[in-house]
Amino acid sequence: MKDQLAPLAVVAFILLLLLNACTIVPTPRVASEKPAAPPSAPVLKPTDWDALTGWTDNDLPPALDTFLRSCSVLKNQPLWQETCTQADSMRGQTGATLRQFFESHFVPHQLLNSDGSGDGLITGYYEPLLKGSRTQSRRYRYPLYATPDELLVVDLSEVYPELKNMRLRGRLQGRKVVPYYSRSDITSNPSRLQGKELLWVDDEVELFFLQIQGSGRVELENGEIVRVGYSEQNGHPYKSIGKLLVERGELPLEKASMQGIKAWGQRNPHKLGELLRQNSSFVFFRELPAAVPGPLGSLGVPLTAGRSLAVDPRAVPQGAPVFLATTWPNTDKQLYRLMVAQDTGGAIKGNVRADFFWGFGREAADQAGKMRQTGKMWVLMPTGYVSQSYIREAQIR
Repeated sequence: MKDQLAPLAVVAFILLLLLNACTIVPTPRVASEKPAAPPSAPVLKPTDWDALTGWTDNDLPPALDTFLRSCSVLKNQPLWQETCTQADSMRGQTGATLRQFFESHFVPHQLLNSDGSGDGLITGYYEPLLKGSRTQSRRYRYPLYATPDELLVVDLSEVYPELKNMRLRGRLQGRKVVPYYSRSDITSNPSRLQGKELLWVDDEVELFFLQIQGSGRVELENGEIVRVGYSEQNGHPYKSIGKLLVERGELPLEKASMQGIKAWGQRNPHKLGELLRQNSSFVFFRELPAAVPGPLGSLGVPLTAGRSLAVDPRAVPQGAPVFLATTWPNTDKQLYRLMVAQDTGGAIKGNVRADFFWGFGREAADQAGKMRQTGKMWVLMPTGYVSQSYIREAQIR
């Protein structure tokens, strides 16, 4: 018993130090919304298929293909083994046959907020393209950094299950653990990260939004395309510069989109640097293999344009199919689609909350930048799954 307690005491001591010095933040990419308060226990309410408006008209083959990517990870988990095996046997199936597969092997669970409501915020993200170089020059002077060696990342989820999907980040200063450098610290003194430059790009604002999206492509002068993905984050919380511009009276709320912020930056280049530094969060990247078919989400599988969602993993199991009922960006046109939860985000907080991955290119950027819709979500769980959180909630009521 003594031998077992000693390591726990050390871990508890480290936790105490880090909690006093660092910010707890989710592990994956930083998203484009202000962080919300942590949700209460997720509420998954079992329901029937008739509750899913638009289900019978859904195009299911792309959803199956996306789910099969999840199965490369889920197939080793007892809950998902049989379902993934059956899903693999459905390759090439369409229409009623594929719909029957989903209805036979899954039970839809409506995702509810802690107050019992079913509506939530649905935003969008995409994979941007930047112009860059492997060497610094007058044109290419804004660096993408690899993860610095001195960045401490402590994962305590195995000892403290309540901290699942959360990590502590900081650095050593002598014998003390202190917060890692903020965006302002890094940009005002680049020597702190000298030697960790991965690539150099020509646009400061595009680089800022690349950090928000978490992955992207950089086109070099010789035409080579380099794919980069999220590696780590500095541990500081994300602060919405769009919201800040609204508060300062610089932009009306309806124009505080990615496109609106970029246009403001072009009109106010002398104010841009100060604005960007208000967001202390900073993302580090890694170069991905050229053959990867899409950016990698937090599940570790390539994302699928129009089918992958970023969610709060405390509310939605990673890899699970999710039926989304929302509207197209900036319209009232209904958008009903079977998606798959394959990513997370630093600002995707709450039960009914998701970020819709639109893919790569100008159209994807346009849709993602203006998407801020209300939506409902149903998580499809394997037959036999029991929603303990909903049972607890029902007992309390």
